Amino acid sequence: MWYFTIRQDELKNEQHQCLRKIANDMEIEIFSEPYHNLCIFELESEQYSDAMNYLDLEGIAYEATTSRPKREELLEKMKAS
Repeated sequence: MWYFTIRQDELKNEQHQCLRKIANDMEIEIFSEPYHNLCIFELESEQYSDAMNYLDLEGIAYEATTSRPKREELLEKMKAS
């Protein structure tokens, strides 16, 4: 499995809908100000290159990992940047 993390405010509605169609699961991690809400979607390994190509063509910044990031890890990364 692959997990892609994207800032929710960087997704247009049509991009969100397209990702929802290809994802096995999609969740929104909601954070309070000053942090951004994050969209996390899960894909089978066979779908990885198609998803990555779509995100790259759309100019969407993402982070891909093989394990679902924990909420605390996401927050720590946002605090560090």
